[in-house]
Amino acid sequence: MTCGGFFCSKNALCALNILYVLVSLLMIAVAAWGKWFGLVSSFQVLAAVIGVGFFLFIVAVVGLCGALKHHQVLLFFYMVILFMVFIVQFSVSCACLAISKEQQNQLLEMGWNKSEAMRKDIERSLDCCDFYKVNYNGTCDADCVKNQQCGPCSATIQAYADDALRFVGGMSLFFSFTEILGVWLTYRYRNLKEPRLNPGPFN
Repeated sequence: MTCGGFFCSKNALCALNILYVLVSLLMIAVAAWGKWFGLVSSFQVLAAVIGVGFFLFIVAVVGLCGALKHHQVLLFFYMVILFMVFIVQFSVSCACLAISKEQQNQLLEMGWNKSEAMRKDIERSLDCCDFYKVNYNGTCDADCVKNQQCGPCSATIQAYADDALRFVGGMSLFFSFTEILGVWLTYRYRNLKEPRLNPGPFN
């Protein structure tokens, strides 16, 4: 049986969805690990990571069940959902790779002002205070406050922001191509008839 045959397409689609299941479980585990060790206290960040991981897990399970049973309805919905995820993820990855320094500053400042819990996490982990200008009369969770030798967090964050955006954009772009591969495999697999002794219609 050639690689374009029924069983090869089925195995490739199952392997791809098992990979998605592992990635989703890894995302959920990392979020739980960060919460358990107190590395991240922001509920919004944890909820976002766990939500994305759970969504990916559900989509992968639907694709895996559809591939194993050659179920036309499950495969159709899986193909449509995966294509929509590809569009969103490809757009986000391109935006991450094309964003300018000024746009980075605006987004970082918006995120800084939006979540107090995230501010405290950044101040503790990067040992800095406030965003643009340090105010020692305010509240800051960094250790450098004791010696009053803190720097603004914007400078420290900017040192990592560009590399982080390029990494996230590159990884997102890579996984978006695996998603379009999944769409193509699903479309091909749906139109293949399962080999049987008594051939009949699709399941």
